[in-house]
Amino acid sequence: MDARSVVRTKRDGGQLSEAEMRWFLEAYVRGEVADYQAAALVACIFTRGMTPEELVTWTRAMLESGRRLAFDELGQKKADKHSTGGIGDKVSIPLAPAVAACGVAVPMISGRGLGHTGGTLDKLEAIPGFRVRLSEDELHRVIGRTGVAFGAQTEELVPADRKLYQLRDATGLVESIPLIASSILSKKLAEGLDALVLDVKFGSGAFLPEVERGAELARVMLGIARSMGVAATAFHTAMDRPLGAAVGHALEIAESLECLAGGGPADLRELVVLQGAEMLRLCGRADSLADGRRQLGEALDSGRARRVFELVVAEQGGDPRVVTDPALLPRASHVDPWKAQTSGFLAFRDLREVGWAAAALGGGRARIEDQIDPAVGLVWRRRAGERVEAGELLCEIHHQGGRGLEACRARLSAAVAIGEHVEPQPLVRASWPG
Repeated sequence: MDARSVVRTKRDGGQLSEAEMRWFLEAYVRGEVADYQAAALVACIFTRGMTPEELVTWTRAMLESGRRLAFDELGQKKADKHSTGGIGDKVSIPLAPAVAACGVAVPMISGRGLGHTGGTLDKLEAIPGFRVRLSEDELHRVIGRTGVAFGAQTEELVPADRKLYQLRDATGLVESIPLIASSILSKKLAEGLDALVLDVKFGSGAFLPEVERGAELARVMLGIARSMGVAATAFHTAMDRPLGAAVGHALEIAESLECLAGGGPADLRELVVLQGAEMLRLCGRADSLADGRRQLGEALDSGRARRVFELVVAEQGGDPRVVTDPALLPRASHVDPWKAQTSGFLAFRDLREVGWAAAALGGGRARIEDQIDPAVGLVWRRRAGERVEAGELLCEIHHQGGRGLEACRARLSAAVAIGEHVEPQPLVRASWPG
């Protein structure tokens, strides 16, 4: 077997065998297949696609390219949630401790932000001292003591995915449904899960903006999870306006803490309660979605979820005082208003521009090695669909002495439209049980 024959098979529209996939991925991880050969195969998959059977085998081969986690010592079900990401999407941060407070362990392996969206790990690192690079032993310790752990992908965990994702990003071959689905599912299934909830976004701020493409991705991922014996559900949720009010790492942590205290924006709480409830139901900890919603709401409102998060922060090296005193989070030196130029109804014509506006302030990265400023960002004071008057405050810009301020304002102007009333999409458009 050699790389050229594998590439040739997929180039000519053939179906790769299990042996070919395993050999190629294992050889690539060992360095015996060159990046340019792997890029050729990825390009062929990008253009030719994969059959459902082929994709399941490819995902399994990715999964088995490294170590797999197991938390058998916990004696309880394990579940996780994955979102395809968007502007202000901080659901995972309050959701994980709330689910853990209800008796389901959450070993959450997350990623960093790239482009117009922020990453869960970057947001958590806004908490002074918080460590996300945990060894396998540390993951076991943290989840054993708290019921939840937030970690980064290790060198040993699905190394084929780590190498292929970097390659896809460098070569512009990211937006392929088979490659996206196998990347997400291989990482999540390596956590040793019993259940998985998927949040697939649609709208101008989503990674796949088109409704049909998002729905296809959801169905493909559910098919893979089902074939792997993992209970799963996918929700199709709106990303045509920011989720919550805050966009920016420390600002989103502060908003997550509001949610953990029983408050915060209604749309953030709705997704936390809905998706957390489904995690409980899939794991048999709730008799129905309504029962799960009740349990999640009680965990948030009683303070139990916040106490779990406080324990997690302490266990992962962070300052637990942040949980009750968000003023300890990094803060920008200046806060400027951004106001409406005309009167009418607020809408977002291109929500990605809001993400790029925050990135212009230093709150994002174009390359994975770029450094971010956790303090900067935006806080929206008006919501999509609301009527605003000329001169009225739309959002606050948190910046460091003017760095990127003009570029941020230009991006915001490109993002927002004020005119006739346009009804925002429903927050949850559809759901598919696995």
